[in-house]
Amino acid sequence: MSANPEASTNSSMDGLKWGLVFILLGGAVVGNYMLADLSVALRVAGVIIAVAAALVVAAQTTKGKTAVTFAKESRTEVRKVVWPTRQEAVQTTLIVFAVTAIMALLLWGLDAILVRVVAFITGVSI
Repeated sequence: MSANPEASTNSSMDGLKWGLVFILLGGAVVGNYMLADLSVALRVAGVIIAVAAALVVAAQTTKGKTAVTFAKESRTEVRKVVWPTRQEAVQTTLIVFAVTAIMALLLWGLDAILVRVVAFITGVSI
């Protein structure tokens, strides 16, 4: 038994809420398909409304509340990040390009040497 009776009520209602979410999303897909004769703008509006309603219902579940809390905390953490300046980003990008080019040339040279060694050993040339 749960110490918090409200938590058990929430978890028992979660199944119904998720069922409603899937019904709303399925209704959006089926409605979009079945109402193909309507204008695209109306169908898009209907799908957006159905998906928004499904998100609202999903946010009321236990897992949905956890996801919303996680999103809020993630946004707070992203705001704490010290982003590089434009000059630092350009310099880092150039370093990555230079190292990539050097490694490509080294691997190409190693491949050429190994092809010649194998051709010498086997007597088969390409």
